[in-house]
Amino acid sequence: MVQNFVYRGVEGAVKKVPDELPELGPKDVLIKITHASLCGTDVHMIPHGMALGHEGVGIVEKIGSQVKTLKVGERAGAGYLRDSCGHCDYCLKGKDIYCYERNVFGEADYSKGTFGDYYIGTETYIHKIPDSLSSADAAPLQCAGSTVYSAIIQYTVPGNRVGILGIGGLGHLAIQFSSKLGFETIVFSTSTNKEKEAKGFGASEFYLLSEPEKVVKPIDVLIVTAGRYPDWSKFMKKEVLARTANIVVLSAPTAPIELPSWPFFFETYNLRSSLVASRSVHADMLNFAALHGIKPTIETFEFSVEGFKECLDKLNSGKLRYRGVLVK
Repeated sequence: MVQNFVYRGVEGAVKKVPDELPELGPKDVLIKITHASLCGTDVHMIPHGMALGHEGVGIVEKIGSQVKTLKVGERAGAGYLRDSCGHCDYCLKGKDIYCYERNVFGEADYSKGTFGDYYIGTETYIHKIPDSLSSADAAPLQCAGSTVYSAIIQYTVPGNRVGILGIGGLGHLAIQFSSKLGFETIVFSTSTNKEKEAKGFGASEFYLLSEPEKVVKPIDVLIVTAGRYPDWSKFMKKEVLARTANIVVLSAPTAPIELPSWPFFFETYNLRSSLVASRSVHADMLNFAALHGIKPTIETFEFSVEGFKECLDKLNSGKLRYRGVLVK
């Protein structure tokens, strides 16, 4: 029996506590975690006492008897989606993230998290890390990268102008993926100080969040990555958002989404939500990132309770640029 420790919320604080690993099933993979990235969803789950972490990378230490795609010694990543039924309409169509029997972080297996010593995952929900991606860079891609890539490819078509609202943990990756996918990428931020950085990530245009009316041409898809929703009345104009535009909200809801009904109806806007990627899209995302040199901007911390607290404090204060990764 392998001794394992996980990080979980205990009486409002994150503590390292022992956790007994189950026996390895025939299709299971045991990963020794080396890098784990902190996500805003982890913060939401601290009060609920579950094992934290869904952006982890490590070394395959042991495999089940029927595992064929991973070998001991290879690097592998674990993310938000952990399992699904495999036989429903969603799964058969490659949309397993929507499976009614899905196992995702926060909904099941409350003792399984990537902030720990070891992680056991089902073979086909564990992703091999491309050689050209470092483990530190690959960790945030397991959720943040998967989330923005999935939203962009799902709701865009060639020739679209893609707007990215916010330059943060999700936004800075969304800009890179959108740009490398060949889209005109228009970034909105609260500060003019972010313009140089946004264009360094691949933005073709930059505007203040308070002045969306300055866009030179309407946007076809608006990806909302910021923690707060914008003034919808400023954005929902045909001169800013093209008629039939998709508005894709990625941030976890912190307040009701209240839209002005007149432009929503007469300009025929489409409000969309998007979770993380299904397995096939997740794998495509990793390969695309490796091919095009897409990397998160990260800060590294010691893989300890103290390091976790330091990372969490920076995230909560808004000073983290842009993903915090604990490194062993």
